[in-house]
Amino acid sequence: MSKYAQIFDSLMTAIVVLDTKLNIKTINTAGELLMHTSKGKACNKPFKDLILGTESIIPELRRALEYRQPFTRREIELQMPDQESVTVDFTANVLESPKGLLIEIQPLNRLQNIDKDDQTLVRQETTRRLIKGLAHEVKNPLGGIKGAAQLLDKELPDSDLKEYTKIIVSEVERLSLLVDRMLGPNKLTGFKPTNIYKVFERVIQIVEAESPNRIQWDRDYDPSLPDLDAEEDQLIQAILNIIQNACDATQNVSTPKITIRIRSARQFTIGAQRHKIVLKLEIIDNGVGIAPEMIERIFFPMITDKPSGSGLGLSITQTVLTQHQGSVQVESKPGSTKFLIHLPFSQSRMYTSMGTS
Repeated sequence: MSKYAQIFDSLMTAIVVLDTKLNIKTINTAGELLMHTSKGKACNKPFKDLILGTESIIPELRRALEYRQPFTRREIELQMPDQESVTVDFTANVLESPKGLLIEIQPLNRLQNIDKDDQTLVRQETTRRLIKGLAHEVKNPLGGIKGAAQLLDKELPDSDLKEYTKIIVSEVERLSLLVDRMLGPNKLTGFKPTNIYKVFERVIQIVEAESPNRIQWDRDYDPSLPDLDAEEDQLIQAILNIIQNACDATQNVSTPKITIRIRSARQFTIGAQRHKIVLKLEIIDNGVGIAPEMIERIFFPMITDKPSGSGLGLSITQTVLTQHQGSVQVESKPGSTKFLIHLPFSQSRMYTSMGTS
């Protein structure tokens, strides 16, 4: 198997080689990732001990060995060691020398998520372009209104009347700021090595300045990870938007808690590009959760369930992460909301701004 190890490790399908006793002889990198283990820990262990829910498959594996007959099972549920349930296509191929089985496990959840992410990005980009077009149309006359109000302010003799022109100028400036946020960040150009731990600590510092000691922070960091190529200020803003939403969601929780988990993931596909290793970030809060009807639209511009929200924060977050070749997903139920971010450590190609004009 050693001569084919490099080929196996490049595959997105999890490969597990079993001996005639159904003990694991080797697994590839995708298998390590799927089963949350390492090759060293998995080797020589019974296959049934590493993946739960294989009870019904074990007899079929034995029959495949006895009768030298491969088989495939579509869309079966397997339980991973971390209790995560995964829907997979499961194929057993017969090996002759040495005798054994080569198992292919293709997770469908990830394929479905990639397809779903692609569809969501297309819809969001269409919406974003429409909103940016409208924002440009609004922004041009705002400058004229502000200028006219300032000229009128100079001509008015009554100080009481000047209060109205000040209100006009103030509201125009507020609307201009809102329009700028709708237009979103332009093309990112300041990529440099960025320490992700410092990014999160800066975000926590900002939140703590607004509400000291209200949130219980659970920092679950892998200290061995390298810097990633990023535009630090934009990345801080993207993560701050998520954590501010988490803070809002825990307003009525007696012990509000936000968990920040920093890990890496290998052989991971973002969009159409596969990466050998990516940064994996989880932001988890114990708040009220997100309504199911909001989940599909939560990253769309102008979508919010908060009375005072603009609906732009998470849209900006996704734009920034997409410009970093990253992705963001959300899972939510009452009492637990998780934002899952994946970012490549290195930026390997030129960027075009999403919807720049």
